[in-house]
Amino acid sequence: MKIGIFGGSFNPIHNGHIYLAKTVMSELKLDKVIFVPSRIPPHKSGKEYISGKDRLEMVRLAIRNNPCFEVSDYELSNDRTGYSIYTVVHFRKLYPNDLLYLMIGSDMLLSFDTWFEFEKIMQNVTVAAVSRCKGDNLLLIKKADELSKYGKVIVCNADAYPVSSTEIRKKIRKKENWSCYLDGSVVQYIRLGSFYDE
Repeated sequence: MKIGIFGGSFNPIHNGHIYLAKTVMSELKLDKVIFVPSRIPPHKSGKEYISGKDRLEMVRLAIRNNPCFEVSDYELSNDRTGYSIYTVVHFRKLYPNDLLYLMIGSDMLLSFDTWFEFEKIMQNVTVAAVSRCKGDNLLLIKKADELSKYGKVIVCNADAYPVSSTEIRKKIRKKENWSCYLDGSVVQYIRLGSFYDE
């Protein structure tokens, strides 16, 4: 199988995340994508950063109708620092004979060689960098070429989504329209929990 690993805070998960996962899945012909909500450091806790349990549930709701999408609580259930290498090794052990793709943003690719044990990450997965800025392709291709001595890097293209999780949280606080950016069940979950209101 070809499996994508899609990490992020998903605070909250929005339609742009789903679109991006579908785009990469189609471009790389993946069999499934596993969403991995990340732990949020204690100094970032509070109203703006809701619990892992709630973010996990929102991901479950957002992907419930797509049989090719899964969610993992691996990072949320671990107390240690959430370096990507630990997540990659975890999934490599789960899927020893499958092709794994670590999905990252284009900005992350440009600093990828500063990541903890990045060489080991590249020994275990193909890095799938997603470009959402029309002007960054040449930079990404150059960086991918530099990293190719450690492993395989693929640059995928996806249209930019008009809003981020940060902007959605701001819209909720300002009582602006935000529901159009999220799955209906996620909208209901946020409203019932009164998340991001303050």
